[in-house]
Amino acid sequence: MILETPSQEALAGFGAGICVIGSGSVGLSLARALAARGERVLVLESGGPGAEAGIGDLMQAENVRPENNFEPHTVVARQLGGTSNLWAGRCLPFDPVDFRSRPWLDLPPWPIDETDLAPWLEAALSDMDAGAPVFREALPGVAADPAFGWEALERWSNTPKIQKRLRADLRDAANLAVALHSTVTGFRYHEDGRIAALELHLGRPGEGVRCVLPVAQVVLAAGGNESTRLLLLEQRRRPALFGGADGPLGRTYMGHVSGQIADITLENAALHDGLDYHVDGHGSYVRRRLVPSAALQEEARLSNVVFWPVVPPIANAAHRSGPLSAVFLALSIEPLGRRLIAEALRRKHIGYPPYHRGAHFLNVLRDLPRTIGFAPAFLWRNKVARMRLPGFFLRNPARRYGLEYHGEHLPDPESRLTLAEACDALGQPRLRIDLRFSEADAGPVLRAHEALAAWLGRNGLGRIDYYEADPARRAAAVIAEATDGAHQIGTIRMGPAPGAAVVDGDCRAFDVPNLFVASTAVLPTSGQANPTLTAVQLGLRLASRLTREGLAPG
Repeated sequence: MILETPSQEALAGFGAGICVIGSGSVGLSLARALAARGERVLVLESGGPGAEAGIGDLMQAENVRPENNFEPHTVVARQLGGTSNLWAGRCLPFDPVDFRSRPWLDLPPWPIDETDLAPWLEAALSDMDAGAPVFREALPGVAADPAFGWEALERWSNTPKIQKRLRADLRDAANLAVALHSTVTGFRYHEDGRIAALELHLGRPGEGVRCVLPVAQVVLAAGGNESTRLLLLEQRRRPALFGGADGPLGRTYMGHVSGQIADITLENAALHDGLDYHVDGHGSYVRRRLVPSAALQEEARLSNVVFWPVVPPIANAAHRSGPLSAVFLALSIEPLGRRLIAEALRRKHIGYPPYHRGAHFLNVLRDLPRTIGFAPAFLWRNKVARMRLPGFFLRNPARRYGLEYHGEHLPDPESRLTLAEACDALGQPRLRIDLRFSEADAGPVLRAHEALAAWLGRNGLGRIDYYEADPARRAAAVIAEATDGAHQIGTIRMGPAPGAAVVDGDCRAFDVPNLFVASTAVLPTSGQANPTLTAVQLGLRLASRLTREGLAPG
């Protein structure tokens, strides 16, 4: 059931055994799994059924390096379904190499490995509506040495908004309740350090009531940065928690290093055609990636980075493509563009006003037949069809495209979240975000480009043409391209022992025995994969272990 602005009595009367803070992909998937195992579960969501201006203000933060980090309100949604309302839907698990020790990057192993998460991959994909756990597909007609692979797939959700996918469970499950407009502002503790109660604000900012809700077990699933903020607030009240001021909480804030510094020309027809979006027969759209082997990563001292071809930058009318200009014009109309894609992606593709639309209108007129055919077909496949086409890849006879890379952001203790002096409307200190990228991140990306260029050349598959002719300037180009804030990783990191980590391999906080964290923030490294699917796997694993193995104290 969904409770909109419930009373303290209604929450207490529900009698939940486990409280989940946050109703995003991880929180709702985990809560449903707990309820299916017979637990009585209460999900606390700060927002309402849709976006609200007053609630949105709670997400504002002090952004130290705005060139590195998208504005928080463009990548975080406080509402039912959380940030799944902004999610593009890319689903793929972390790679085996991500869990391993990698001495060439000075990275220790995770406290778990891919086999610990594998049993929950199929269920996580089902919750994400992204088809079956098939992540490889043969591509006849391509022969090359094994330094790079071209058969690895990413899957895409057909229903990114988790509350739509799980609508029946949210409506019908008697032992699962979602309380909207219920903002957690703090914890109260038993003498033994366990959480005894949650401090809540019920209602919208500027109205409503404060109350205290007794709890037995708590799962924090409020998104990477907002979960970290809540724990930082607790650390301010109890300074020894989570390793203290010099401990790991809030540190090693990671996203991904992504962008384009080169074009790729694909000379092999099978490889060219095989890198487009397509339905693979297993329940969703997929797309192939060009992936360096684990052996090459070690040999060339690479971080985990992958590549795929993309259409030319749509904001540059020099592409002379009517469909691309039509996309630009649609996205440049802010109310329409925000409905089509997430705001952070819209800004990435078209930049900031003023927009120069004249040349784009000319492209549309010159290329009118193709434009007229493209728009309705794409909108149908993207917005209406059961199998949701997540993006577009317009082929051209020259087979030349932008070369998108998506790579690992290495952990840096000075890339971090702290509390700012300014407070939100509920009197809570806002976050201070200091997301940093460095030459340590750029170096492996450049070496990966060099390795890919060599592989394409020696196998007769294609070539790379850099935008920056001077190799000495390419590292700066990688850093200039680096912007994230959507993938909020590492600030409540998982590890083998307190001092170096906040939670253990079961996602239990070392310092608070009945607090668990299900979030991308617990991931110790960022890998090349978008983190949502792995975080959902962690949540489902936690649900299983909480109920079957009794991790939570009674």
